[in-house]
Amino acid sequence: MSAVVVVAMSGGVDSSVAAAMLKQQGYDLIGVTLNVWPEQSMEEADTRQSACCSLDAVEGARRVAEQLDIPHYTLNFRDVFDRTVIQDFVAEYSAGRTPNPCVRCNRFVKFDALLERARALGADFLATGHYARVGRSPAGRYTLSRGVDGSKDQSYALYSLTQGQLAGTLLPLGGQTKKETRRIAVEMGLPTAGRPESQEICFVPDNDHWSFLRRRDPSVARPGPILDPEGRVVGTHPGIAFYTVGQRKGLGIANVKPLYVVEIVPDENAVIVGEVERLLSCGLVAGDLNWVSLGETSELLRVEAKIRYRAAGVPATARLKEDGSLTVEFDDPQRAVTPGQAVVLYSGDDVVVGGTIIGSRRPAASDQLTADG
Repeated sequence: MSAVVVVAMSGGVDSSVAAAMLKQQGYDLIGVTLNVWPEQSMEEADTRQSACCSLDAVEGARRVAEQLDIPHYTLNFRDVFDRTVIQDFVAEYSAGRTPNPCVRCNRFVKFDALLERARALGADFLATGHYARVGRSPAGRYTLSRGVDGSKDQSYALYSLTQGQLAGTLLPLGGQTKKETRRIAVEMGLPTAGRPESQEICFVPDNDHWSFLRRRDPSVARPGPILDPEGRVVGTHPGIAFYTVGQRKGLGIANVKPLYVVEIVPDENAVIVGEVERLLSCGLVAGDLNWVSLGETSELLRVEAKIRYRAAGVPATARLKEDGSLTVEFDDPQRAVTPGQAVVLYSGDDVVVGGTIIGSRRPAASDQLTADG
């Protein structure tokens, strides 16, 4: 008897091809699409048709499942998505941090709630269309590695996976490129072969974060001062939730040199702006590290640190502090280290050592010298 696999089908080409590949490999598949959006108006629904899990995407997933001759179900995960993703999204921006909702969705919705549901259904595995690879180390530990397509690698967004979750996860696309995925979809005549990629946050209409935040929690619009690094008032902001470290546009401040958001201070309801040099950090402090592929160690680790999904990994040294928090020291100063984003550490062979959420940055020496006058 073949293994039973629940396939998360978002309605895009990636999850469709993942299902098709597993079907060819002889697995017994169950296709599921998650209904995660909050109640919405018809106008909002119309603006989201290109997003994953939209009404159009659900229909695409259903048609693919029908072509593959596998059962397909739409599961209501609105409550868990609202509680773990949307509420966190609003709370983090309100606190002056910049969250990554896709990381939260993977952690709490797909590889927690959905994997648990899959196991309750008697499935052996949960499969998704992520571009990353699951393997085993010589010691028998499950490992997470980058996908072979560097431009599509999604291991960064999966850093929170545990050993138990990795043991129950299949990632069929990790060993191929996006171009190959498109080719397979076309050759198989899948209905989703030409579907464009979603580049937006699925629950935010028109990718308009600020309007979404205002509707969800009007109290985020609390005006306050914009300060220069010396504490002088240079402007007024409509709410710290509408700013992120590294932001240049929309400051409304005239200056000889471009100004950027270099820090957000929620206790003072203040946004600090400065010239580009003040964005540089020599390191960061983060929360408890989720040790993905390697066992926990207090030794210094030479790693490649990735501080944003679209950022390249950079050489760094990582170490656990006695209180369990993580410190990362970059070989060269890095720009716009942003609290609320994830820092993911890789070993030299593309294996994910672990990851966690950035708590604060350590300004580069040149920044400190400038600040000291």
